[in-house]
Amino acid sequence: MAECIEIRAEDGTTARIALKGAEPVSWQVEGQEYLWNGDPAHWNRHAPWLFPVVGASAGGMVQVEGRPYPMAQHGFARDCLLTVVARTDDSVTLRLEDDAGTRAHYPFAFRLDVAARVTARGLAFDLTVSNRGEKPLPYALGFHPAFPWPFAGGERRASGGYAVLFEAVERPFVPEVGEGGLLVRSQREVPLDGARLDLDPEMFTEALVFLNVESRALRFIAPGGRTIAMRVEDFPHLAVWTRPTAPFLSLEAWTGHADWAGFDGELSERDSQRLLAPGGQAGHGIALTLEG
Repeated sequence: MAECIEIRAEDGTTARIALKGAEPVSWQVEGQEYLWNGDPAHWNRHAPWLFPVVGASAGGMVQVEGRPYPMAQHGFARDCLLTVVARTDDSVTLRLEDDAGTRAHYPFAFRLDVAARVTARGLAFDLTVSNRGEKPLPYALGFHPAFPWPFAGGERRASGGYAVLFEAVERPFVPEVGEGGLLVRSQREVPLDGARLDLDPEMFTEALVFLNVESRALRFIAPGGRTIAMRVEDFPHLAVWTRPTAPFLSLEAWTGHADWAGFDGELSERDSQRLLAPGGQAGHGIALTLEG
């Protein structure tokens, strides 16, 4: 595992942030772990950051000024080493800047700062994307944390008592995910009852992608009421994902999403990419809190 930095709040809450990808690999409250352990038998990550795209790109490529560039699913930031630019007992800020390696996939001058801070029973992040170039910067950003399921009693099955509660009532329809992870225009209905999604591992043949939601928070609720809450700032899309046999649940927050099947335009034309003006900055936030 890449080198990690541990940060600690006054109440004893701790987190470990890896230099690789600025990925949180541990979040412990009262000595209990609330992040997925990264077991490669199921999924070898914990809570990666997704940048400069979210999801799959058509043909594994993005097009910039007519030239194709290879782009892995969810981008490359999660596999890059970041540098420490600030550190205290309870916080750390890590930075990724463009270099020859990133420009081979994404020919833009950028800076991504990830500031992590532990709070009482919580873990919060402030993200800043900066355009260091002379052209508009097309980007998407996402957070893909996974949490143990179960994490507080109950069982991982349809009647196990676990649920996801959205902050607001949402539409019970999600786009189908097609070949290569691309989104297709047809939709399928999910058993979302207003704002509550009772969890069944068998519903996860693919990620449940809720586009342009009203909610700015998700709550992963255990049968006894203990809750992992995730509040987001400027992330309009939310997703819920696991694999039918994997003992975790991922709550995801995205500014963008995968290409639509059949898309063959420029990266800047991808309908979920943000365009950041030269010299501009954009801020996004995530806060995890253990409740109950």
